Amino acid sequence: MDAWTNTRRMLAACLLTGACAMAGAQTSNDALVAPAAASKQAQEIARGDPARWYREDATAQQQWKTRQKEIGAALDEAKRACRQEPAAQRAGCLKAAQETYKEEMASARTEAGAQAGSTTR
Repeated sequence: MDAWTNTRRMLAACLLTGACAMAGAQTSNDALVAPAAASKQAQEIARGDPARWYREDATAQQQWKTRQKEIGAALDEAKRACRQEPAAQRAGCLKAAQETYKEEMASARTEAGAQAGSTTR
């Protein structure tokens, strides 16, 4: 595995951890998953890991798209968790989730620009 893949995986783990912490430190469980989605997930798990998980993003554009997708998924997960909060805390939770998303996207853009510059030297 290359350093970029390890960095992406670490970022995804940090984003998910942060999303969970923002949502009131809820534990991760299937209670937030819709029954239809849980059924589909069970079928996918039974088939094993998809081959795409083991294919590296060959180009900077593929890496950027993957990064956007990961950050967006973390935002969606944080929003779902925020909806479980009491009404009085929900707005603040959603605002914090959106701010984290903006910060992560800005960081990703900066990093993508830095990597693009380093490959041309």
